Amino acid sequence: MAPRQSMLVVSAHAADFVWRAAGAIALHTAAGGTATVVCLSYGERGESGDLWREPGQTVEAVKTRRHAEGQKAAAEVGADYVPLDLGDYPLEVPAEAMRRLVEAYLRTRPDVLLIHAPADPFNPDHPVASAAAVKARLLAMGAGGVPAAFPTIPPPSMFAFEPHQPDQCGFAPDTYLDVTAVFDRKLAAMGAMASQAYLAGHYRQRAEQRAYQSRYLGAGAEVRYVEAFQRMTPELRDRL
Repeated sequence: MAPRQSMLVVSAHAADFVWRAAGAIALHTAAGGTATVVCLSYGERGESGDLWREPGQTVEAVKTRRHAEGQKAAAEVGADYVPLDLGDYPLEVPAEAMRRLVEAYLRTRPDVLLIHAPADPFNPDHPVASAAAVKARLLAMGAGGVPAAFPTIPPPSMFAFEPHQPDQCGFAPDTYLDVTAVFDRKLAAMGAMASQAYLAGHYRQRAEQRAYQSRYLGAGAEVRYVEAFQRMTPELRDRL
């Protein structure tokens, strides 16, 4: 990675980026790049089960907790945290929110864009977030380098991070990322998400499973933790 490259992550809920891409973000920032996480919602209604077990809980109190958790998790991996607070279950991205999302693309000018996979039959908000991220990319790019009446960005490489149940979401990973060197930072980010602490063990095991699978790609035993991604844009090369 060239120094000071920019990464943008579009997360449906406050914790989605943590489970699925915290290692990638930590590697990016450790190499000198900048990273920004845009959370479309806090996941206050459908993604905060541990908090709703507390007597007298309120939506505003949950949002406050989720904001603090997401901000701390992003800081653990060196990323800026930008919440749009659009609500969840259902997540909707109206025109004004799309404008704010496009502004994030224009401000960060990402070289790498991480988003949700297009399909998720178990979570109604994730496909909405994926489609919004793709649309914002197209709007921010304009018509592929043609001059426009508004600011535009170069086309960033776009990857989908792994869904919770990849085999049910049509997820076909083609990029395995060794995150062993920064997995302690991912663990710290996962630890910050106290409202969904039950997921930390699942995603640690997933990273170990992907590391085992990477042996078939030539990885050695020193590769202990891997995150999987699916490239969503073609790769331009000058040779194979």
